[in-house]
Amino acid sequence: MPKRADYISWDDYFMGVALLSGKRSKDPSTQVGACIVNTQNKIVGVGYNGLPIGVSDDQFPWEKEGSYLDTKYPYVCHAELNAILNNIGINLEGCKIYTALFPCNECSKAIIQSGIKEVIYLSDKHAAKESSIASRKMLQTAGVTLRKIIPGTSEVVLSFSEDQV
Repeated sequence: MPKRADYISWDDYFMGVALLSGKRSKDPSTQVGACIVNTQNKIVGVGYNGLPIGVSDDQFPWEKEGSYLDTKYPYVCHAELNAILNNIGINLEGCKIYTALFPCNECSKAIIQSGIKEVIYLSDKHAAKESSIASRKMLQTAGVTLRKIIPGTSEVVLSFSEDQV
């Protein structure tokens, strides 16, 4: 029997892990995940957007609009920062980060400081915002490769049914 030919690419696999990680987010409007991969294609960190450990997500707002302190923005850690902070305790120099959404300027600072050398993203829907423009400028100046993923598949369906294994 020949080997299976319809397996997913590394890019689709790691973006899939990022997207699956985003499903852990309790944010009602935006669920973003990130996955950091080393040069041997091993996952060394994952994260999603959410409140810091020990901060109850029932006691802080999830609103997108209103006065700043009454919105989620001053409290939520983005997926990329969480993936960096949640890494397995290694130097991230030369790693790649897969993220569902192009990173903001704050996450880009952490990406640059951590030594990550490539950002692979699915969506750049905020490209016209000043924070995205600043982010792109910093990442490019620091020599970080930016790549919008072109998925080889439109979806991956997961089943938790025992008979599907």
